Amino acid sequence: MKKTKKLPIGVQDFREIRQEDYLYIDKTEPIYRLISEGKYYFLSRPRRFGKSLLVSTLKYLFQGEKELFKGLYIYDKYDFPKYPVIHMAFGGSRSEERLLNIIRQNIERNSDALGIECPDYKDVAYCFAELIEKAYKKYNQKVVILIDEYDKPIIDNIDQMDVAKENRNVLRELYTEIKNNDPYIKFAFLTGVTKFSKAGIFSGLNNLEDITLEPEFGNLLGITQAELEKYFGDLFKENHVDLEEVREWYNGYNFLGDLVYNPFDLLLFVKKGFRFRSYWFSTATPKFLIDVIDRGNFYIPEIAGLRVDETLLESFDIENMRPEAILFQAGYLTIDKQVINEEDEIEYLLRLPNKEVSSSLSKVLIEYLAQSLNMEKRTGIHVALKQGNVDDLRKELESLFASLPYHIHIKNEMARQEGYYTSVIFAYLQSIADRIIGEDVTSKGRADIVVMVRDKIYIFEIKVDTEESPIKQIKERQYYKKYENQNKPIYLIGIKIDSKERNIVGFEWEKRN
Repeated sequence: MKKTKKLPIGVQDFREIRQEDYLYIDKTEPIYRLISEGKYYFLSRPRRFGKSLLVSTLKYLFQGEKELFKGLYIYDKYDFPKYPVIHMAFGGSRSEERLLNIIRQNIERNSDALGIECPDYKDVAYCFAELIEKAYKKYNQKVVILIDEYDKPIIDNIDQMDVAKENRNVLRELYTEIKNNDPYIKFAFLTGVTKFSKAGIFSGLNNLEDITLEPEFGNLLGITQAELEKYFGDLFKENHVDLEEVREWYNGYNFLGDLVYNPFDLLLFVKKGFRFRSYWFSTATPKFLIDVIDRGNFYIPEIAGLRVDETLLESFDIENMRPEAILFQAGYLTIDKQVINEEDEIEYLLRLPNKEVSSSLSKVLIEYLAQSLNMEKRTGIHVALKQGNVDDLRKELESLFASLPYHIHIKNEMARQEGYYTSVIFAYLQSIADRIIGEDVTSKGRADIVVMVRDKIYIFEIKVDTEESPIKQIKERQYYKKYENQNKPIYLIGIKIDSKERNIVGFEWEKRN
């Protein structure tokens, strides 16, 4: 294996990365634009996308540590003046008192670093304001404020809403002091996973510029294709790594710049000997997502292919959690394309970013729907689809529904039953398909599920407790027309399910081409 620089897995301190000769993807060109053009910024990105390293980079830049930037884009373009920097980061806090203690620890740590005495006020917001003003007066320079994971005390408590609301109120008062002390502030930068509405946590800090979906900063985090080839290209070539397969697994995130790779995935992919695994997804189960699904009627096939307006992606409200916003902001969905609707408003079409998320999310959803992941059934369904053996496919699906625990069916009887059964099928197919589309839009309606496996296309229509013929609907509405120019065999599959039997009672299919 060709030797490369040490991989900074878990290393989030910019100084350590530079002094210990870890690999660093040079992001100082967009950073230079960032610090030159504005004052108050907010950036939302999924977890493990490099937010903490970005904040650390800004810290050393504003502290004037020029030598750390030698060889990087910004080195000979910026004068590196020194400013007093207040750097705060929030870990998990499962109570309001724990959050207050974390804030006090942050203030004490920054006070010590700046050589400032800050009394132990019970009012942490007041003490934060004192720290800002005293730092300005001591150094006769405006203050830089960097806050990492600003929202963690809230999103870690989605399962205990009272605590989440208490923490939100504490943070709102704290962040309000940034605006109140504007004359003393040079620059402020906040990062997190979610973007809370301005009526919530940011009500006292409404002058933040949100650059989450600004094309100019779309590549600020993540690794572009050009960066991958520059920093990893020779290594991948020497080790016979298929770049297209790497792209399918880990690329695909769209923040309106270039498509970017998840950096955590790429680093682990190299460290683990170029084995394709769900490295990012496996680091945390999206429990808060499952909690949201569990509270309401979430129709799973609609996940990939959602069309949402601009305001949905730009805010997150704990009193009214929308699954679409959670999925996007947490990194399980990304932007497919931006469109203008009939009212001249911006809307976004969403999609799953890559193979890692598609296959991993399907497993989580299967576990939610069925409480167990039967890998044997999943393999059988995959083989049937690859071979075009529709009769075996029916047997596998019947076996699948027969294996679902009784209480899972009962749990979903009050929900949209057709949506439930379609969701079960969709979740299994999603983890094995080359491509899957839920609620596939045609000129004459929507097909429930379209699946592509190798050189075959399958169109599914699913009906529950009805005498209607699902395959008749496929043919009458000609859902297959849009795929005829691909010159692949198209299988039309109509499935009827009886909710009392909790299984398939009708299965018709027809092959075209």
